[in-house]
Amino acid sequence: MAFLLSGCERAMHDMYNQAKYKPGSPSPLFADGRAARRPPEGSIPIAQGELAGPSSGRLGHIEPAPATSSNGNPYPITLAFVQRGQNRYEIYCAACHGLTGAGNGMIVQRGFPKPPSYLDPQLLHASDAELERSISDGYGVMYPFAGRVNEHDRWAIVAYIRALQLSQNTPADQLSPQDLHALGAGGANSP
Repeated sequence: MAFLLSGCERAMHDMYNQAKYKPGSPSPLFADGRAARRPPEGSIPIAQGELAGPSSGRLGHIEPAPATSSNGNPYPITLAFVQRGQNRYEIYCAACHGLTGAGNGMIVQRGFPKPPSYLDPQLLHASDAELERSISDGYGVMYPFAGRVNEHDRWAIVAYIRALQLSQNTPADQLSPQDLHALGAGGANSP
């Protein structure tokens, strides 16, 4: 048995130590003499793996948009819109971010890296556009969702994230008597 396993180990190392062109290497196979090829016209690069940080900037930090740009959600914020965002959030986001946005979803409890809480000051001050862009393009180890979640639903998720932030970050003295009564009676409903 040990003999068979040593064969597997050798085959694994052979896969890593095979002849190949590395980034930036010259190649006689192409007229321009380079091994690296230009991506097809119109393609959108999405870096993954250990080079994702320096190559795409996705491992950097979220910067709030300048005050002169439009930070708001382009859709009217209605109850139905926020409820749609809650529905999409629970389908696509809660597995990692958790139902409250604390970053403690089921996937994280199983060992996946913990995303920041939506109450993190950096995310509280990020623009709606930056949140939508993070959903669309991915961020850090977060997968890009542009191909899975349409634009309207991404903005609905942003509206729901704002509702989550507001629900957990509003001082009691700013609540109406009806809201205080509902909270005291345990009758707080989701947006």
